[in-house]
Amino acid sequence: MAYGTAVGAAVNAAVKTPGWVAACGKAAPIISSGLFLAPYPTIKNIIADRSVGSFPLLPYSSMCVNAFMWMTYGILKKDSNIFAPNLFGLFCGLNYFYQFRKNCSPKASNLPGTVSQHVNWSTILISFTLLVASTMETNVASSIIGKLAVFICIVLFASPLASLKTVIKTKDASSIPLPFTLTCMLNCFLWSVYGVLEKNDFNIYFPNIMGLASSIAQFILILMFRNAPKTVKNELPL
Repeated sequence: MAYGTAVGAAVNAAVKTPGWVAACGKAAPIISSGLFLAPYPTIKNIIADRSVGSFPLLPYSSMCVNAFMWMTYGILKKDSNIFAPNLFGLFCGLNYFYQFRKNCSPKASNLPGTVSQHVNWSTILISFTLLVASTMETNVASSIIGKLAVFICIVLFASPLASLKTVIKTKDASSIPLPFTLTCMLNCFLWSVYGVLEKNDFNIYFPNIMGLASSIAQFILILMFRNAPKTVKNELPL
């Protein structure tokens, strides 16, 4: 019996998560929380100007939905590393959305869509998430919610790529915020490591690998066109 116990302990020690992987898992939620605070300066300007200017509503409505889905996924998987930062993200997203809606002109054409459409679609997706989480078995519910959250995540990570064609054409990367790009790169790297090496969870590592690739592409363009003349633009990092 003692021999068997010793063998079991040796096996567990052999498969123990490396220290640097565990460190990535601990750092990832902290960096994610920082990213949720990134839009705050923009919202602060919106409140001061009492106008949303040319900024879109989509980043804030999608932040609410995305954070709620991942928060629910974290609860179902009993993973506080996922649950905790996305609870904070949901709080931030709701506040941003409220302030945007409060200062948005009824005739604003840059959302895209109307405010009510954003509210309706967000409500539908959040209600669907709640319905799945409360009526299905945990494994099935987490799988469905995880796949839907991955899809939304990929859309959010891919959205900045739409502007890369313009950056390449004009040879001007001033519209790509370097600090935010570097933070996104670090965030996606940490979550990719955590998802692959600690959790082996496709729903965690796949969208973050995609996000890492997107961030690297933007960083390469910044390096290529870093000496281009700077222009003043209203930019909102996603």
